[in-house]
Parts: sequence; C-alpha cells; structure tokens
Amino acid sequence: MSTAFDPNQYAAQLEAKRQRLIELLQPFAAPEPEVFDSPPEHFRLRAEFRLWYENGTPHYAMFERGDKRQPILLTQLPIASQRINQLMGPLLEACKADPVLGRKLFQVEFLTTLSGEALVTLCYHRPLDENWDAPARELAARLDIQLIGRSRGRKRVLDKDYITECLQVDGRDWHYQQIEGGFTQPNGAVNQKMLGWALDAAGHDQRDLLELYCGNGNFTLPLSTRFRRVLATELAKRSVYAALDNLAHNGVDNVTLVRLASEEVTQALTGVREFRRLQGIDLDGFDFSTVFVDPPRAGLDPATLELVKGYDRILYISCNPETLAANLTELNTTHRLVRCALFDQFPYTHHMESGVLLERR
Repeated sequence: MSTAFDPNQYAAQLEAKRQRLIELLQPFAAPEPEVFDSPPEHFRLRAEFRLWYENGTPHYAMFERGDKRQPILLTQLPIASQRINQLMGPLLEACKADPVLGRKLFQVEFLTTLSGEALVTLCYHRPLDENWDAPARELAARLDIQLIGRSRGRKRVLDKDYITECLQVDGRDWHYQQIEGGFTQPNGAVNQKMLGWALDAAGHDQRDLLELYCGNGNFTLPLSTRFRRVLATELAKRSVYAALDNLAHNGVDNVTLVRLASEEVTQALTGVREFRRLQGIDLDGFDFSTVFVDPPRAGLDPATLELVKGYDRILYISCNPETLAANLTELNTTHRLVRCALFDQFPYTHHMESGVLLERR
C-alpha cells in the first residue's frame, strides 16, 4: 500500500511509522527506537516499468496493485535515482527509433548504484538473436550502461550481467556485485545506515557469528570484521554465488558459506541430520555467541525460533514488523530486547524495515 508522494509530508509519514513500531514493540519493554530516515526524493536504485502502447507509441507505465487495465503513464519517477531519471527518456527514444530494439518490447528494468552505474534489461515478446546485439551495443556505449536483452527462455548479455555497488560502512568501502534479476536492497542510502546500525549493535566479539538468510552477503561482509569466524547460510543458488564473489572481491577470509535452508541449518546444528553440502566443515569447531537473521516477510518458522533461542545474542532485521512482533512473543521468554531501530527503506508506503538486538535474560 502506498501513500501520496509529497516530500513536504515525509517527516510526518516517518513519525507515523515510528509510532507504529513503538506500539508493536511496547509489550516487550522496548527502548526508544533509533530512526534512520531516507532521502525524500531519488532514493530508489531500481525500477521496473511496463510499456503501454497508444497508437503504436510506447510509454512507461505503472499500475496500482491489482489493476493492470488503467496505466499511470510516466516520463519521470521522482522516487527513482537521478541516474534512472536521466536514462528514461533517451532509452525509450532510442527504442522507438530502432525497430530491432523496439519491436515487441514490453518491459524495461533499471538497476543503478549510488555511484551512478546502471544496468538496463529490455524484455521482449519475441525471440532474440544476434541481430539484436549490434544496435544494443551501440546504445549501451552511448548511454554508458550495461544492457541485457530478455525473451522467453533467452538472455543476451553484451558485456556482463551485473554492476558493482560501493557501500561505505564504519569508514570502510565494501564492494558488492548487483546481479541482474537478483535481490538487492532498493534504497542504498538507508542500506548503508542499516549496515552501520547492525555493526554497532554487534559490537566486537572474540567468538563466532551464525548468519541465516545471508543473501548476497549484504550484512555478512561488514559483520565479518566483528567476529572471529562467521558461518553464513543461504538457499538461493544465485545469491550464494554472488555472496562468494563478494567475499572474494573484498578479501574476506573468515566466512564459511553453505547453501542450506534455515530448517536444514537447524537439523544440522542439532545433529538431527547430516548434509553432503557440509562435508569438510567442522561445525563443532565454531563457538557461536550471536545469531543474525534477516528472514522473509513470514518471519522465523517455529524450528528456527527454537534454534536462535539457544544463543546469547540475537540480531534480527525484519521487513515485516507484524511477524517480528509475533516472533518476539516467543523470544521474549528467553531474551530481553535491548535495542531497536526503524529503517525507512520505502518512503511514501506503509512498509517498515526494522531491527532489534536481544540478549539472553
């Protein structure tokens, strides 16, 4: 659900989210939340547009949720990054002017970085072949972008299918591959603040960290500096490969990454089941003091809840404060909530990203 875009109302909308988080966490004697705001404009680093044709002329279009018949036609998108807005007009004009680029084009996806790198994916309702490459390469060079073509079952990559983001956290630069089609945090400025908060909440520990749902290593990289060793887990193959590349690119050598679902991690750590993917990894050699979780909107499942209750500290990043509150009802029996934060990843919506630190009672 979204609210009207009005930078003049941003502070009031953020305050409403703060009050909502306070209300949800009140049963757990939560301290005052730390609030991390967003730039009021040009904060979103990725955007996806359908193309809507009127008299054969394409326009960028978005739709209200659940309504695909009444388009909202756009020439600019003020919540999107400056780089996306700079590219929207020239890219569409080039596709209108060249039938190879424009024929049966139905969707355009933009992915950008804080430093201005851009990757654009053009999606077609027709097969793509090598005839697409020459005009696409000329357009990519003219606009200084990475350009990818997609059609059913086909993907044409001219150079590479990723761009590199640089995030500054606690005085250090971290470099991340942002892969086309993979998950990335959409609000880079708030992501930096979120990483900084997580690093501060983690403190410095001579023991080890267990991380579930590590994705492409967004949190893993900076958190690796605060623990002796890290065991990070992720199920999605593409995210695992991206995380491995990011660890290598940043020279991080104290992280062991395994491809397991959270319930499989629980089975492995409790000795219920052995996994071939853990061969050669000495789980008993880890000395975990802290568990870090960044689960999907459904929150932690019952088995994972039982697992995390076994650690001295729980660092929990949530994309759904309602399921966070439900999980805290259980975690509150063994841990106390000592820090909480609100990260405004999605201004002008009711969506809230939050974080809590819990310590054993």
